[in-house]
Amino acid sequence: MKIDGKAFRTIWLAADGWSVEVIDQTKLPHRFEIARLTGRAEAAHAIKAMIVRGAPLIGATAAYGLALALREDACDSGLTESVAVLLATRPTAVNLRWALERLEARLRPLPAGERVAAAYAEAAAVADEDVEICRSIGAHGAGLIEALAAGKAKGRPVNVLTHCNAGWLATVDWGTALAPVYTAFERGVPLHVWVDETRPRNQGASLTAWELNKHGVPHTVIADNVGGHLMQHGMVDICIVGTDRTTATGDVCNKIGTYLKALAAHDTGVPFYVGAPSPSIDFRLRDGITEIPIEERDGRELSEITARTASGELVTVTVTPEGSPVGNWGFDVTPARLVTGLITERGICPATEAGLRSLFPKTT
Repeated sequence: MKIDGKAFRTIWLAADGWSVEVIDQTKLPHRFEIARLTGRAEAAHAIKAMIVRGAPLIGATAAYGLALALREDACDSGLTESVAVLLATRPTAVNLRWALERLEARLRPLPAGERVAAAYAEAAAVADEDVEICRSIGAHGAGLIEALAAGKAKGRPVNVLTHCNAGWLATVDWGTALAPVYTAFERGVPLHVWVDETRPRNQGASLTAWELNKHGVPHTVIADNVGGHLMQHGMVDICIVGTDRTTATGDVCNKIGTYLKALAAHDTGVPFYVGAPSPSIDFRLRDGITEIPIEERDGRELSEITARTASGELVTVTVTPEGSPVGNWGFDVTPARLVTGLITERGICPATEAGLRSLFPKTT
């Protein structure tokens, strides 16, 4: 995707050929900065501190993080320890485990002296495959937007509501939920995106709005609780969100607040779709509510907020009373019955076990 006309990915090898560079998403939208990762500790910190975030990008960063780790220690014990350290950084998004298990299976049979080069090659493959997966999600999902546009009066935009950030900043490129938006936009389909601010961390207001703005896509930032009102008044044609983990039966775990959007969409008859790349589908789980671990994060993400003053200074302020306890659950689970369909790289299917198996019959 593009930033002021220049194509970017979210993660890439630096000019030295071994260190890894990423867009520091904690600095957006007010500053565009590149962070350089040179070892396992920096990669783990980047994931845990959400310098990188979004399930697919977490997976790609973990893959490159393992390659960096093996530069320090490529023996069997070093491989085992590095996988464990990186796996512990974020518990909810399944792409993290998927990427690390994929690399470990590739590297474990190799002699220690061959592991570093193989790790870099496999990490690059993970990143490139993510781009193609997201591009394909965009191609399949854009048809939904085009169909809605065909039923509109000429020139009237299709209104898409999304939640959190599931655009290209959450992946290596293109995005999941926003890939259909970008594809339809590039095809000339009139559209407009309602962007939930997505408290805590404001990933909609700070990240989704930033990338849509940089790419020229019409959008409006709204408070989290406005979505239901817009749906009641016919101002939303379709909801498309991302997923951090989807079960074999179609339950969807995503950023906290997704469940409430799905409830409102169900009540008002608005179609509710999920951009679901196959690495985010956990075929080992059947019940999302009871089986998916929900990350509880530092309460300061909710009690504090960083903003830019009129003079351009970045300041962090506290918005809750001193002494008030804060609970900060990062994700919730939307039951499959509330999901109209899953947009995958292999096509669109119902959020059911049979639907998923029709596209991924051999996946375990």
